[in-house]
Amino acid sequence: MHLHPGSGQASPSPEPTAPTQPEEPQGVILVPEYFHQADMTHLTVMIADMLCRLTAHNDQIPLTSANLTRFHSRAPPQISVYDYLRRIVKYTSLERACLLVILIYIDRVCEKVKTFTISSLTVHRFIIASVTLAAKAVCDSYCTNSHYAKVGGLSTQELNTLEVEFLGLIEWRVAVEGTVMQRYYVNLVRQHSRYEIVESVPHQPSTSHQQVRDEEDEQMNSSGSQDSDGDQVVAEHDYEEGLRDQWIPIGE
Repeated sequence: MHLHPGSGQASPSPEPTAPTQPEEPQGVILVPEYFHQADMTHLTVMIADMLCRLTAHNDQIPLTSANLTRFHSRAPPQISVYDYLRRIVKYTSLERACLLVILIYIDRVCEKVKTFTISSLTVHRFIIASVTLAAKAVCDSYCTNSHYAKVGGLSTQELNTLEVEFLGLIEWRVAVEGTVMQRYYVNLVRQHSRYEIVESVPHQPSTSHQQVRDEEDEQMNSSGSQDSDGDQVVAEHDYEEGLRDQWIPIGE
């Protein structure tokens, strides 16, 4: 992973509140060897920290009309990157792979568009667009665009436009292999002073346990099949009550 130097309708928002800071851990925290076993909170903290370091660096770069993109807000949103990621994870049941893909997409976009930077003006829109595409590219289940837009604090039309823009920037390279995600995860942990990977000890299941697992696999294979595409679209749930007091307008 490389550290690169770098409007839709707004909904009513509550009074600004102080951003939540991730609780500072005491000492080194050991995390699993593989990203799919990582605690979601720890992964969110590490990715938020990486994005904050990128924005702090890139905010020093003067903004010109040549650097403006559809991802730029008129002012930095009043929600921190950490809180924004937590919000998305909570209301979309985001998978670990989608969080890591955010970093991978940053590298892919910056590789193609040298003037693009992740700053305090672009990071939130980039996150929600990345999550929307990543869920469709690497997950079997995902939410509708209208749901992602509601959670992300922008209109569905704006998210649809960002999605198309994003696809053009990365030249439709949305698929990411598991080995690439694992490499980014290892680098992410290494670049955070509070986390360290603990290597797991290989475990060979006993014969009896293996037999049980084989029987379960046979039952699963003989059970009902998926749809023709092998994907399942999660029905949009009504989170209006939970979102009402957290709505964040992006673009103001």
